[in-house]
Amino acid sequence: MKKLINAPEQVVTEALQGMAAAYPDLLKVNLDPDFIIRADAPVPGKTALVSGGGSGHEPMHGGFVGLGMLDAACPGAVFTSPTPDQILAATRAVTGPLGALHIVKNYTGDVMNFEMAAELAKEDGIPVESVLIDDDVAVTDSLYTAGRRGVGGTVLAEKICGGAAEAGADLPSLVRLCREVNANVRSMGAALTPCTVPQSGRPSFELAGNEIEFGIGIHGEPGRRRIPLESADRIAEMLMAPILADLPFRRNDPVLLFVNGLGGTPLIELYIVYRAAHRIAAAHGLQIVRSLVGSYITSLEMAGTSITLLRLTEDMLRHWDAPCLTPALRWGA
Repeated sequence: MKKLINAPEQVVTEALQGMAAAYPDLLKVNLDPDFIIRADAPVPGKTALVSGGGSGHEPMHGGFVGLGMLDAACPGAVFTSPTPDQILAATRAVTGPLGALHIVKNYTGDVMNFEMAAELAKEDGIPVESVLIDDDVAVTDSLYTAGRRGVGGTVLAEKICGGAAEAGADLPSLVRLCREVNANVRSMGAALTPCTVPQSGRPSFELAGNEIEFGIGIHGEPGRRRIPLESADRIAEMLMAPILADLPFRRNDPVLLFVNGLGGTPLIELYIVYRAAHRIAAAHGLQIVRSLVGSYITSLEMAGTSITLLRLTEDMLRHWDAPCLTPALRWGA
């Protein structure tokens, strides 16, 4: 295992300390329990947005804390859900009378622990609602989920709901908007190589040099099937076909096309995938009105990509374009 770490058990703590040192104007980091909040939290008169999940998916979620996105993020251990106490402490730190929305990727541990934290928060008199993101069309159930997994659509939900919350949306409005985003977003991914979790020191799965794992999640869990390596254009075609069929997307739909890197794939290759995905979406008659290309929800150093397609409403587009200022996404602010 070759990694830039000091000790496997200190990876998350030292990464959080690094984030705090790098972005003191944007973030505050708490280390017992671990959570990240925006530097000006709690923001008066604002509904709070809280998310989180296992570490190893950076910049998701801590990198999206700041103006126009999340108020707080809870990083669990690598590929491990944050604890209810951790989520509760983060929620308390950022939430005022208007309450908080928990945006939760559909992984069993995340769902269970966010539910427990929400119940504890309600016992404290804090209004909390949760919305699950389950945009992955690759599998119906997985080793980690009942139902589809939450993957790249989470990034888009956090930006759009963050824009709405910053504009003054109340908790019921944010719940409706987040559910609408989730209902209109679809994703699918493929891995070219496994990742190595620092604590185990071993690859998360074995792949021959000429194989890819098709339809993968973000923890190295199995996807639809293992297939021979194909060209970038062919992989994009195989990822786009089930996405387009699943909603289904219709001609003239305005969409946001998001090509995501899984952590070990250079941007030059992501642009090659985007080129193909853009061509396929255009041939399907879609209007690609916004794009995002880069590594935003990763799986440590796994090589590969995921494609996410979101059918946009006018509200979603307005809140997507709204200013944001976070370590990983920033525009207009």
